[in-house]
Amino acid sequence: MKAVVLARGLGSRMRQEEDATLTPAQAAAAAAGAKGMMPISGLSASLGSGGRTRPFLDYVLHALADGGCTSVCFVVAPDHRAMRGYYEGAGRPSRLAIDYAVQPIADGTARAVQSAHSYAGRDPFLVLNSDNLYPAAIVAALAGLDGPGLPAYDVESLVRESGFPRDRVMGFAAIDVDDRGRLTRIIEKPGADFFDKAGTRALVSMNVWRFDESIFDACRDVPVSARGEYELPEAVGVAIAGGVVFQTFPASGAVLDLSRRCDVGLVNARLAGLEPRP
Repeated sequence: MKAVVLARGLGSRMRQEEDATLTPAQAAAAAAGAKGMMPISGLSASLGSGGRTRPFLDYVLHALADGGCTSVCFVVAPDHRAMRGYYEGAGRPSRLAIDYAVQPIADGTARAVQSAHSYAGRDPFLVLNSDNLYPAAIVAALAGLDGPGLPAYDVESLVRESGFPRDRVMGFAAIDVDDRGRLTRIIEKPGADFFDKAGTRALVSMNVWRFDESIFDACRDVPVSARGEYELPEAVGVAIAGGVVFQTFPASGAVLDLSRRCDVGLVNARLAGLEPRP
């Protein structure tokens, strides 16, 4: 199974100043918006022996390899020397082949996926953001599907297992599924009223997908969004309207999100004692 990791974003939320305790190296990564390359304490550092930190992406790659992926394509900006230098040098993975696809401008996640068309070819592939870490079991479940799909999370599990404040979950994308578990609609940032009305039936997308080559036509055809970007959830809607079936499955387990400076402390705490082996 191939995986495409979207690492081209500008990191606007990470760049914003917040009251968060960061090391100098973490502060530098935050200022650059380099979420995936954010230094995280590994096993040796957590035991107080001064061991080196590891970029967050190492943990993402570890989970992908544990979940059955054998190669990864980073979608990157034209200037991605720091990332390439690390993964072709000291951080070279032992379990994954690494490729790169350049997205010339940051014009949305649909365009980011389209940038990886040559890498994916006609093979199925997973897509995820560089600032999210999913359990290997979710990766394996996605890889095991027989077509496009995504995990469906419920609000309570995200609050309980991932440590997200409830009001933050209210800003995630909600999804509607039919009685066969097939995705019918994505509702971006629906707000608290939507989730209150839906109650325990509310399901959430955490932006990890299995696609086939049909997504590339949808990414090409999706109109520009109200935010002025070509967005992947809207491309999925285009694909559904064209007859593509997306299967969902109930998901659980902690999802780590490193999109803001205030996330660094929780992510460090959750990953302390773990040594990634990508």
